[in-house]
Amino acid sequence: MDPVRALRRIAYYKDRAREDSRRVMAYRKAADVVEAMTPEHRERVGKTNSWQTLPGIGPKTAKVIEQAWAGREPETLVALREAATDLGGGEIRAALKGDLHLHSNWSDGSAPIEEMMEAAQELGHEYCALTDHSPRLTVANGLSPERLRHQLDVIDELRERFSMRILTGIEVDILIDGTLDQEPELLERVDIVVASVHSKLKMDAPAMTRRMVRAVSSGQADILGHCTGRLVAGNRGIRPESTFDAETVFTACRDNGVAVEINSRPERRDPPTRLLNLALEIGCEFSIDTDAHAPGQLDFLGYGAQRALDAGVPTERIINTWPADRLLEWAH
Repeated sequence: MDPVRALRRIAYYKDRAREDSRRVMAYRKAADVVEAMTPEHRERVGKTNSWQTLPGIGPKTAKVIEQAWAGREPETLVALREAATDLGGGEIRAALKGDLHLHSNWSDGSAPIEEMMEAAQELGHEYCALTDHSPRLTVANGLSPERLRHQLDVIDELRERFSMRILTGIEVDILIDGTLDQEPELLERVDIVVASVHSKLKMDAPAMTRRMVRAVSSGQADILGHCTGRLVAGNRGIRPESTFDAETVFTACRDNGVAVEINSRPERRDPPTRLLNLALEIGCEFSIDTDAHAPGQLDFLGYGAQRALDAGVPTERIINTWPADRLLEWAH
């Protein structure tokens, strides 16, 4: 088995199982080290089984490489795959054709665009939108207009190597006044715009309502991302919901053709059930997205699909169950 493939699959399953990201990165970095070696260098190290002498290779990753180099499937990979359980979602998960919110290492994700797209394609996605962060979210290495333009060129080149349709996109910050944090020309150019609040989450409800309504009424947003901003678990701690008039915001989403995201990340579970039910009652459309920051997190769609299933969301009102052409026509 190819050692690089083995290491990356182990990282995938560890991310999927929500293991500590620092430990997962050890496998991803080890894969990068081996991938960068010439065939001759690999052969020399393989003959002497001296993988652990390489910078960035520890005992655990060296054992994986050794077993893969010997033509065996590494024990760690076998154990992780066998331990992986179904994440739910039933018929809704089966109906999902793609993911419209995910990140690469261009912003705060842990993997290159190509690796994220390879994982999405292996999951059977028909399409996938890359939505890295916007400029003012500096803590997440948000993309300046220049970097986003460069990314669009990179995606154009990558498309030729995938049967899955790669969509361009952005997770754009909703600024305090409700405007969107990217040049309007670029928001028009990308396929999918996820608009999310990342700052001043504790502002008073009337101001937050005005902020969100302006954003979803701009004609540039396609999806309202993780609408309350809450965190209910995980290593980032607990964060309460932002407060806003949900009926007013969801009505604006419905009237302006903006889907409400069902964010699949287990630490978010956003929107909360009561707001999910309200958005359903108001007549909103939905997008079930992973907000993945690593390849293994792309399988989190099952979590979000299960919440939609439990709430009785009709499949037809979930935009990423639609064929790509219909989705893009709706988005534009």
